[in-house]
Amino acid sequence: MALLQSAATLSHRSICCSTTSSPITHSSSSSLTASASNWAPSNNKYRNKNAAQLVGFVRRNKSFAVSSSLDTAATVGQVTEVDKDTFWPIVNAAGDKTVVLDMYTQWCGPCKIIAPKYQELSQKYDDVIFLKLDCNQENKPLAKELGIRVVPTFKILKHDKVVKEITGAKFDDLVAAIETVRTS
Repeated sequence: MALLQSAATLSHRSICCSTTSSPITHSSSSSLTASASNWAPSNNKYRNKNAAQLVGFVRRNKSFAVSSSLDTAATVGQVTEVDKDTFWPIVNAAGDKTVVLDMYTQWCGPCKIIAPKYQELSQKYDDVIFLKLDCNQENKPLAKELGIRVVPTFKILKHDKVVKEITGAKFDDLVAAIETVRTS
């Protein structure tokens, strides 16, 4: 099954991985024009489509991407790293899907402990977008905008608005909050 991974711009380079051993890569200044033959099953009606046109194909195969016009994408079933430039476009593109944001730092012990559990949650909920934001100096404006006071902080968004917040590495509280928001 094809899986479109994060195309969010990281260090001015984006990568879309394929089911084959050769990833599709592009720089943020170029457009993604890779042929579907790089990652779609052969001999199907999607063969001559470009990667951007294949989001519907991927969606029908239970792994779908949320993308925006800025060449940013998040994939259900995995955690996508975001920054101050890619966060809001991904949230806006999510529409009525629930979005969970893990706000962490590289030096935070509790952040490192909960990270594998957060990854497992992303694989459990196929109707939720899981993002993570390194609250470093570069992303400080977004962290301030979102009102972070402690790491880890988990923000749960629905319809472009923060509806729940969990501070600290409280896994059970995070799961309960996700369940509440996604079923509302």
